[in-house]
Amino acid sequence: MAAPSDPSRRVTIYDVAEAAGVSPSTVSRALSRPGRISALTADKIRVAADALGYQRLAGLPSGEPAELRLLVMLVNDIGNPVFVELIRGVEAVADAAGYTVVLLDSRESHVRERLVEEFFPAVSGLVLASPRLSDSGIRRLAKTRPLVVLNRAVHGVPSILADTARGARTAAGHLHDLGHREITYLAGPETSWADGMRWRALQEAARELSIRVRRLGAHQPTVSGGHAAARSWMEQQTTAVLAFNDVVATGFMQVAEENGFDVPTDVSVIGFDNSQLASLVRPGLTSIAAPSRKQGEAAARALIDIIDGARPDPIPLYLPTRLISRSSTAPVPPA
Repeated sequence: MAAPSDPSRRVTIYDVAEAAGVSPSTVSRALSRPGRISALTADKIRVAADALGYQRLAGLPSGEPAELRLLVMLVNDIGNPVFVELIRGVEAVADAAGYTVVLLDSRESHVRERLVEEFFPAVSGLVLASPRLSDSGIRRLAKTRPLVVLNRAVHGVPSILADTARGARTAAGHLHDLGHREITYLAGPETSWADGMRWRALQEAARELSIRVRRLGAHQPTVSGGHAAARSWMEQQTTAVLAFNDVVATGFMQVAEENGFDVPTDVSVIGFDNSQLASLVRPGLTSIAAPSRKQGEAAARALIDIIDGARPDPIPLYLPTRLISRSSTAPVPPA
């Protein structure tokens, strides 16, 4: 029974669990509440922990293991309202199961996303919401901690996401039914998995519907990103726009209207996410809605199951999307 090959890495309960042939949650109970498991299993875990040189974190109460009942949820922009319901879903399930959720804001930076590793070894599991890390980076994290990804499909890693491709096709169909034959897609960040899925689905829908689409961007998924997109759109206008998210759509409408364009008379606009922002702006923003709270709840349940020893399900779970029609879309006016 050998310690980890990297001598600088702290031994965790996951190392102990692997050596003892039990689940991480069993190790946690054995080290903090040994009376809850059999004496034989507790002895086997203590032997494995001693052999590996397992140490508890300084400052924790006596008998508590280094890994607390702590989940880390990483989001790429805490200011984006789309994450509100995702966070609430995760917290509701975590609270009921006795876990605490800590939020990390990566600020759209894959470099900052790597900071999640600084929480080791205290974290029990990770929820990555719309991460910008590479697939290989995510799979590497998944080898060290229970992990679930939201809004992105990563091969071999539990992933829960909205059917964003179907949402893009629904948006295209809605605009087509209103008489629009040219759509501009206001793209999001280059590193966004969802952005690529939406653009490809929009292109497929355009071929089926015999309409033209073009892509502007990449843009930051922010109001200022929408401002930049609007300035580019004004150089070659179309009657309809599909934005990467509601925030970009809002920024687009601001600059378009400041420059004399009426929404929806001159340009119809659709966003993604159906965040609270969509119903607050004027005109109200037509948007593709995802069951964000249910996504968060499903992610937390899946993560806690993995922590308790369940085998991770590598098949992505897609949740349905639907179009919420508001005042930002309208029929093309007569020429």
